[in-house]
Amino acid sequence: MKYAYFPGCSLHSTALEYGNSTKEICKKIGIELQEIPDWNCCGATPAHQTNRYLASALPLRNIAKAEKMGLDMVIPCAACFSRSKFAQYAVEKDEEFRKKVVDAVGLPYEGKVKIKHLLQAFSDDIGLEEIKKKITKPLTGLKVACYYGCLLTRPPEVAHFDDPEEPQMMENLLKALGAETVEWAFKTECCGASFAVSNIDAMVRLTVRILKDAILNKSDCIVVACPLCHANLDMRQKQISHGYNYGNFNIPVYYFTELVGVACGIPVENLNIGSHLTNALDLLREKQLISA
Repeated sequence: MKYAYFPGCSLHSTALEYGNSTKEICKKIGIELQEIPDWNCCGATPAHQTNRYLASALPLRNIAKAEKMGLDMVIPCAACFSRSKFAQYAVEKDEEFRKKVVDAVGLPYEGKVKIKHLLQAFSDDIGLEEIKKKITKPLTGLKVACYYGCLLTRPPEVAHFDDPEEPQMMENLLKALGAETVEWAFKTECCGASFAVSNIDAMVRLTVRILKDAILNKSDCIVVACPLCHANLDMRQKQISHGYNYGNFNIPVYYFTELVGVACGIPVENLNIGSHLTNALDLLREKQLISA
């Protein structure tokens, strides 16, 4: 299985562990990632808050390049996935808008590319039965809270990603790996996203609700599929514990790719799990999923 791969800015920088674990597990389960040449930032939040045409032109340039490669596009970052799906949706719904955006991009675009989040590629294209064949260390005894955030599933007419309120794609994958998934109330709630820059108090209030509910439902850890969600839930725990009156938090937050990698026997140093700001290695040692 081969895809045009769009890592986005984060997987080459602040979410390097997501990028590295993605490459490691794709090699393991038989996915060939061909990184889109000369890709550009999808525009993230600033573009679609500033200029409608720019917000579509930036991701559409990457999509047009994937189309030239003759491959469908796979994206691990939920925000990049969302912006790319929005761009494709916008140009499909408005022919005049499409002409302006394609003209700005300066590349031919015929709308033939399917855009998939990495979770969809695993579940729909490779299949859980094939992934199970690669497991050497089942995640037995690990209780996980699967967190999708607000971008992967919404709006449903754009994302086309599982049920918008009660998705199960990540749960099904983690169960196939041998983990136990918990039922909880905040799996598709917003973590505050880029409010971490402009309104940190709002981000903290939203993030604390998620952390508390995961702990209340006796999960050992939280599993995510978005670099910004990981940043808020992982790196902000110490800040919240020391600077706010919400209690102390110390719950590991993993990218789903990292846990797939652990289950498939990939060394943790190759997955970069030790780079998390909230300790994510001790739990894996405690559950005897990695060596002491």
